[in-house]
Amino acid sequence: MKKLKLSRSKIELFMDCPKCFYLDVVKNIKRPSGFPFTLNNAIDTLLKKEFDEHRKNGTQHPIQTAFGIDAKPANHPQIAQWQNSLKGGVSYYDDKHDCTFFGGIDDLWVAPDGTYHVVDYKVTAKQTIVTSLPDWADAYKRQVEIYQWLLRKNGLKVSDTAYFVYCTGNSSLAYFHNTLHFHSHLISYTGNDNWIEGVIEQMFETMAGSYAQVASNSRCEHCSFINLMRALKN
Repeated sequence: MKKLKLSRSKIELFMDCPKCFYLDVVKNIKRPSGFPFTLNNAIDTLLKKEFDEHRKNGTQHPIQTAFGIDAKPANHPQIAQWQNSLKGGVSYYDDKHDCTFFGGIDDLWVAPDGTYHVVDYKVTAKQTIVTSLPDWADAYKRQVEIYQWLLRKNGLKVSDTAYFVYCTGNSSLAYFHNTLHFHSHLISYTGNDNWIEGVIEQMFETMAGSYAQVASNSRCEHCSFINLMRALKN
């Protein structure tokens, strides 16, 4: 029997809609795929190259000095794996549920005292520079909290303070000229991973039940679409 592995995104799926989570994990019925954010992925790759150069040289990235952050890109021996979810990312085996939880971080910074900070890159394009997390960014907060939890399970001393490198593309310029200009802002967030293990218990209770017993999120667009299709058939 294949060992169960649940990614960080599966936990987020459960938070978004338990019924969609059940269909995905228990019945292997996935939500329709969205469009890939290829431009965002390209900027993520370039940011990682920048931070990797400073990681190799043991120096600070300009955004760290600009915002007065006393930390450097962490040159941990497992950083390459932790950044790649396809290679396992940061993983933790939960023997209680016989399940491995995992996720791929964007970056990890380390302070002089050996404390680590989870870092996530975000990219958008707006008329005004993003300098604080949007009101709808609860999923972003949960994302870094799960990474904090996973790293702590791996024995690291992890700060509650996580950072978002938030890059805002300037769409107000008169011309493109094959160049998109960005402003990078550093946003700090104080995480709290106390909710995670309770949610994991709920996830396994959900998986142990039947499809009919699982309630959907009333705001779930996928479930609403299914319900509308069923109504048409009637």
